[in-house]
Amino acid sequence: MSKMRKKMRLLLFLLICQCAIKNVSSHSASNPNIILLVADDLGIGDLGCYGNRTLRTPNIDRLAEEGVTLTQHIAASPLCTPSRAAFLTGRYPIRSGMAAYSRVGVFLFAASSGGLPFEEITFAKLLKQRGYSTALIGKWHLGMNCESSNDFCHHPLSHGFDYFYGLSVTNLRDCKPGQGSVFLKGTEKSIVTSIQIIGITLVSLAAVHFAGFFKVPFQALGCCLLITAVLLVVLLFFFYNFRYLNCFLMRNHQIIQQPLSYENLTQRLTKEAVQFIQRNTDAPFLLVLSYLHVHTALHASKNFTGKSKHGLYGDAVEEMDWSVGGKSTNWEGGIRVPGLLLWPGVIQAGTYIGEPTSNMDIFPTVIKLAGAQLPYDRIIDGHDLMPLLQGTIIRSKHEFLFHYCNAHLNAVRWHPGNSESIWKVFFFTPNFNPEDSNGCYDSHVCFCYGSFITRHDPPLLFDLSRDPEEKVPLTPETESRFYEILHVILQAVDNHTKSLHAVPDQLSWDNLLWKPWLQPCCSSLFQSCYCDYESEENLPEVHFG
Repeated sequence: MSKMRKKMRLLLFLLICQCAIKNVSSHSASNPNIILLVADDLGIGDLGCYGNRTLRTPNIDRLAEEGVTLTQHIAASPLCTPSRAAFLTGRYPIRSGMAAYSRVGVFLFAASSGGLPFEEITFAKLLKQRGYSTALIGKWHLGMNCESSNDFCHHPLSHGFDYFYGLSVTNLRDCKPGQGSVFLKGTEKSIVTSIQIIGITLVSLAAVHFAGFFKVPFQALGCCLLITAVLLVVLLFFFYNFRYLNCFLMRNHQIIQQPLSYENLTQRLTKEAVQFIQRNTDAPFLLVLSYLHVHTALHASKNFTGKSKHGLYGDAVEEMDWSVGGKSTNWEGGIRVPGLLLWPGVIQAGTYIGEPTSNMDIFPTVIKLAGAQLPYDRIIDGHDLMPLLQGTIIRSKHEFLFHYCNAHLNAVRWHPGNSESIWKVFFFTPNFNPEDSNGCYDSHVCFCYGSFITRHDPPLLFDLSRDPEEKVPLTPETESRFYEILHVILQAVDNHTKSLHAVPDQLSWDNLLWKPWLQPCCSSLFQSCYCDYESEENLPEVHFG
């Protein structure tokens, strides 16, 4: 790969939602090749370059040594689907309808009808128009079909990518045998309750009928029994075949492995990434390598299993690091993530930037580097990072960052231009308590309204510059500017809210539900959707140099 390296003008990002190949020659800023590495659920304290001393991440640490480390890098959402929408479009997810008003904030099924709207402009679309070859390898999680099982209206190839190899949804626990079920964990109570209500209703109708209080037509009872039986059969079929229906690997529009095998999956993704680069050494390219690590279900290949000091999670982090060679809340542990950028000769090595940045900033940064024009017909919430990275400015353009819990404004971050303080207020916090049935501990996901949250009046206030772990909320007694700070933030909220416009809710219950006619299958739906064209012996050999 040394010959390939010499031809590259490459900008490399490691971002967290959420194959290290360096440029050693040209430093031109014109049409650089761009690799974006995205990892799920990787905490800012999990990497050696951010202070971890027990997980081994030497390749990622080398990126930090040779590039820029962002210490206040923020995901636009603590959940996969909305964060990825923001990453690709440079916009808060609520602007594109990718922030849920319902309980569920992500797509759970491959046969849902919601997804990233075609009207949204991704950086892949704009770079493709500029002559870039574009690829997404790994996790998508932004929808698949709209009206049929092969219209691919939300597919990566409909959003500017020339090539796709990966998963359409995500690697839920249900996808790996023996890892339990996120889906059943969150819904089994409501399903059981519904079945009980239906059963009690039918028994009551039968009792009333035979007691002679009034006559219930047996046709009606039979119809109710038939409908109930059909619903139970459908539910049982769906739950029994969840892994086959939702956990599959695609190449472009074709399913090549259903259900997905986790064996050597990271290595397969890495091979695909290297092969894409090898195919595009003489033309500009954009590669998004979107890891499944370290989202549950956790997985690691045989060579990494049992090697770390932190169990399977540590094994998964270390395997992701090999390839480079708190989730669901707006607390810092859920949204403050690693951000590393490498461009030898253009970005000064070994630099640390403590200004607030966002994964929405990747959109305008990449667009401007490729010589494309930013869309003029919509609000772009991200800002070009290059002036900050090259030191031509020293303050982030993000004076305010708005943190949503699904579609509900949860918290706001304010970095005043004349101060080193980074203020953060919470209007409500999800109930996270193992003993609270209305909390988010037991169901893995924090809901954002009603009895699932605690509202704060006045809001909780923290100064992250002094209290990055958000341990001690400030009060009017401990912070003399308490109400002044709240006033400024509330005015910013008002201005931000006025900039929002109603759009179709892509994560409505109707768009989230499983629709059998949208189910992608590489064989008949009633043959459990099984195929495997991705066996190890058919994989082309790739050498890493």
